Amino acid sequence: MSISAAREPAASKPRVVRQIDWTQRLRRWGWQVAKYAILIFFLWVFVQPFIWIWSSALKSTQEIAADPFALPKEWHWENLANAWTLGRFDRYIGNTIIYSVIVVLGVCAIACLAGYALATPHFPGQNLIFLLFLLGLMVPFQSIMIPMYYLVRDLKILGTRWAMIIPSIALGLPFGIFLMRAFFRGLPLELADAARIDGCTEWGVFGRVMLPLAMPGLTTLAVFQFMGTWNSFAIPLILVQREELRPVALGIMFYFGRYTSDRAMIAAGVTLAVLPIILMYLLMNRQFVRGITAGAVRG
Repeated sequence: MSISAAREPAASKPRVVRQIDWTQRLRRWGWQVAKYAILIFFLWVFVQPFIWIWSSALKSTQEIAADPFALPKEWHWENLANAWTLGRFDRYIGNTIIYSVIVVLGVCAIACLAGYALATPHFPGQNLIFLLFLLGLMVPFQSIMIPMYYLVRDLKILGTRWAMIIPSIALGLPFGIFLMRAFFRGLPLELADAARIDGCTEWGVFGRVMLPLAMPGLTTLAVFQFMGTWNSFAIPLILVQREELRPVALGIMFYFGRYTSDRAMIAAGVTLAVLPIILMYLLMNRQFVRGITAGAVRG
């Protein structure tokens, strides 16, 4: 090979020209615009009733009659104050907070213990016991409310706070045990075995190793149970007859009957009833989503 031939520059590679596929890009943008338009539409459908109720709570009855969907021209904050005092929402919400806190603590404590016991292979017949607990999810409340009434009456707690608390804990346990068992079954059993080898007792394994890992599931259960207890209506209607013990869901029914013609007061009462549960969900939103996501990827 001659020297001149060796020095000849190599043939340059053909340059690749990237052509922009505007049709594909426009199609992708169109899908994005359509997706967000649908999401914004459903967001408006969901939020609009809250805006309507909250704006009505700050208007006079005359303004509501003139234009129900308009924003208030003058803010009547006294409607909320009157509903809080005259409508006895201070007592209703206080009772509901007491019921919700005790029921949530009771359901979470028992569901954690039962879920851990049914998730780890400790004794025979676990699956049968778990199926018996699941029967509580299949039986409708309407079929047991009359026997529950007589049972509560025979226990001599009818018309007391315990008539609301004990049945609510019992009715919340099937779902709680189902959820917590699923979370404990998804945890690695090698951690529990390692803790036992290091000399940890079974209570130590549960409290120090497994329970902290199941906190997302426990938080999810607490949020669900709190919302269910806050919105509970049938149990207090049947078992709690005293006016001073009514929760907010039952108290608002009697409140509607008292202020039928005053739509501003009705809107103010509904606002007071829903604000605590909305605030609670906003505070626990991150933990709630984390628990739902963790439960979705565990077997």
